[in-house]
Amino acid sequence: MLRVSVTEAEGQIAELVRRAEAGDEVVLTRRGRAVARLAPVAAGPDRTARRALIESVRLSAAEKARAGSGAADAADFLYGDDGLSA
Repeated sequence: MLRVSVTEAEGQIAELVRRAEAGDEVVLTRRGRAVARLAPVAAGPDRTARRALIESVRLSAAEKARAGSGAADAADFLYGDDGLSA
């Protein structure tokens, strides 16, 4: 949970809203007492679910990656032995 005074929040409201949208709990305080909470309007997947989704996409991409020549060799067929375009 992130606690921020109302005075401090005035200068960083865009960042605090972004963090709340991402699922972080943001509590605004006045004189050390909690007075408001920033929360997303529509609750999305929690942080654990987002991380699991990202990891599954990463693993899926790794499985689909093909071994072979790299990007440096990809355009070789465009040029002749003399280095000019074919």
